[in-house]
Amino acid sequence: MTITVYAASSGQVPDVYVRAAGDLGKAIAAGGHTLVNGAGRTGLMGACTDACLAAGGRAVGVIPGFMIEQGWQHDGMSELIVTHDMHERKERMAALSDACVALPGGVGTLEELLEIITWKQLGLYLKPIIIYNVSGYFDPLLAQLSRATAECFMRPQHQSIWQVADEAAKVVQLAETTPLWDQSVRKYAAL
Repeated sequence: MTITVYAASSGQVPDVYVRAAGDLGKAIAAGGHTLVNGAGRTGLMGACTDACLAAGGRAVGVIPGFMIEQGWQHDGMSELIVTHDMHERKERMAALSDACVALPGGVGTLEELLEIITWKQLGLYLKPIIIYNVSGYFDPLLAQLSRATAECFMRPQHQSIWQVADEAAKVVQLAETTPLWDQSVRKYAAL
């Protein structure tokens, strides 16, 4: 299985998140799975890749050419896929995935997570989405999504689009066991 991981590239985040990213990389490798991420060499992206590779796993990076021009890529990736832009990058990461996982991150990570949730709500992406809620990082977002449901911006069944885990082994287990989304929910996308 191929697990796409969205994660921060900032190298200044607290160690608890870096350790969690490393734990996830190890767990992906231990499960015999392939990691796909944005090919960043720093932050949680780099930590997840380093741990996956160190544990004997395979890591595929998908990165736009302009980021390579800046030298932001992880040079140890098992495979590096270069895209024209960010849109193509996200499409490729989703297309390669058997599941998507969000580690903590900034607006880029949040945007990737919310876009893949939207795709699933519309029946365009049917695979598992797991939010790795390290130290309650995603609690405010999860509360906002609950409010969106409570105030009828989303239907109650949309709350099962994603799963939440607070440890790496559980993230991988959910990626392996969560059933595919029913594409017929597309009819519920509009309230």
